Amino acid sequence: MLWLMSGSRAIPGKVRSGFPSGIAQKHRAGALLLTALLALTAPAHAGEVPAVRIGINRMNLAWLPRSEQEKVLKDIAMSGATDIRLSLSRPIDESIEALAIAHRLGLRILLEIQLGNKSYYPQSAGPRTGHGRIWDVYRLSDLDLARYRRELHDALRRIDALGIRLEAIEPGNEINYAGYNGDLAVFRKPGTRTPRSLGELQDRVGFERGLDNYVQAVAITRSEVRRTTHSRDAAVISAGLSDMSAAEADRRGMERLDPHQLVALLQERGIDSLVDAYGIHIYPGRKAAPAIAARVRSLLEFCQPAATGRSCWVTEWGIANTARSCPVDDRSRGKAIGATRAAFGEFIEAGRLTAAYYYDWDSEPSYSLWRCGKLSPDAATALSPLESAGARAR
Repeated sequence: MLWLMSGSRAIPGKVRSGFPSGIAQKHRAGALLLTALLALTAPAHAGEVPAVRIGINRMNLAWLPRSEQEKVLKDIAMSGATDIRLSLSRPIDESIEALAIAHRLGLRILLEIQLGNKSYYPQSAGPRTGHGRIWDVYRLSDLDLARYRRELHDALRRIDALGIRLEAIEPGNEINYAGYNGDLAVFRKPGTRTPRSLGELQDRVGFERGLDNYVQAVAITRSEVRRTTHSRDAAVISAGLSDMSAAEADRRGMERLDPHQLVALLQERGIDSLVDAYGIHIYPGRKAAPAIAARVRSLLEFCQPAATGRSCWVTEWGIANTARSCPVDDRSRGKAIGATRAAFGEFIEAGRLTAAYYYDWDSEPSYSLWRCGKLSPDAATALSPLESAGARAR
């Protein structure tokens, strides 16, 4: 089965438009209720139990006409969702229009900056090929930091002029995976062993140069958002990392690095002084509760505020249901959603997890919460407040 790109990662059956044949349209957004407001600028500390921000993804609204943007965002707001992850992507004007609508509807915004925007790269730079199995993407090692600063400054100035407040900003997406980082290779034929470590990458020098550029881009992002009026206190979140396993990467013929390895490489480059939290994506599958809990614990292991002063934001998480019939039978997915949220509880309790944004609202058929013209009753578990394990026990 072809792995198509989701807003963040390659997930079976997920599609995105505007890319080579065999690849189609993506993206996600879901509705989750807010338990309490996250103290955005202060890192979590050991012994504290921070509130958790619950949100929904609805990426690439810039691809929709304004009337459709309005409808989608109104449905999200009416669902009870309070926080939303949106993207700053081309076309920029339409991205900003979507932000303005979301702000007017009272939705709190996590803004992901899509670093694949060709305006951030010199004209001489070309994207790395995806060999027709995945889209072609630019190399972070080619990122023109002066162009990035100029384009981001202009976009944030326009957003600020509209009175829009950003709660958080997330430069980049899944930079540990070839789908979003052109310094990682897509093999001509899938099925062979892919790298397990930095030293095994086809272009280690280029990849590390790309990480150097990325950390500088995060510094630019922090500097520019601090210069705004309405968003100067926005949290800065590092790019949400793909949870793709090595076995999956082998089957798809795409390089990736484990999130733990990538965070360590970023820490060596000083990322902790620039971000308020680490971003991570979690797609645990429709498994039994113990297996889901084990997967979540493994993926969130590096979220150690006692050691680094940085908790994690799960900027994407989701459970698939490939059924297309109406009314949808979502009972099995509803159980897996509940198990995933329960697994998040212990990390909330320890101050290691402070935000979780479900993927997706309506744009990805398998992962969407909005089914058959309404919220799926069983999957609506994702809409309820997310408690810590300790709070549930009391």
